Amino acid sequence: MTPDFTKDLNGLLPAIIQDFDTGKVLMLGFMNEESFAKTKETNKVTFFSRSKNRLWTKGEESGNFLEVIDIKLDCDNDTFLIKAKPVGAVCHTGNDTCWYEKNKDDFSFLHQLEKVILDRKQNPKEGSYTNSLFEKGLNKIAQKVGEEAVEVVIEAKDKNDDLFKNESADLLFHLLVLFAEKNISLNDVIDVLKKRHQVK
Repeated sequence: MTPDFTKDLNGLLPAIIQDFDTGKVLMLGFMNEESFAKTKETNKVTFFSRSKNRLWTKGEESGNFLEVIDIKLDCDNDTFLIKAKPVGAVCHTGNDTCWYEKNKDDFSFLHQLEKVILDRKQNPKEGSYTNSLFEKGLNKIAQKVGEEAVEVVIEAKDKNDDLFKNESADLLFHLLVLFAEKNISLNDVIDVLKKRHQVK
């Protein structure tokens, strides 16, 4: 990675901050060579503040740090894309993002879970419950999905919402395992839903 700090903006490059989990764009700041080096060293996003004319680690006063997960450069080597995990609100206004958006996308977690399940399939881990399912094969996995579906229906008829949510989580997990066993992705199923939505 070789950022080109010789371009415009007095040696500053824009840095787009994106939430690693949700994919939401959180804020935009600027970095010089020194702030970039400190960001890599501390794993906390550090900008060069144009208003304060100094290095500024996001969260140094509020405690709402941006913990770095990944840093990428664009094709011209003059813009950073930093994927981070925010600790608290990102914007100085107290909002989740500087665009007044809620930093929430719970469905992205399903994709993360899908990746973990696929990793277990490709790289078995001793003692893993997920691997024990794969070892039993397609029929047993499908049977488990059926059992969990029945339990969801049973809990739906009762008034205990916590049990219903827990059984629903079990069903979703085992369904993802079944998808992996059949080499079908969550996006494949989402595409079917999108096509149905377009038809309606």
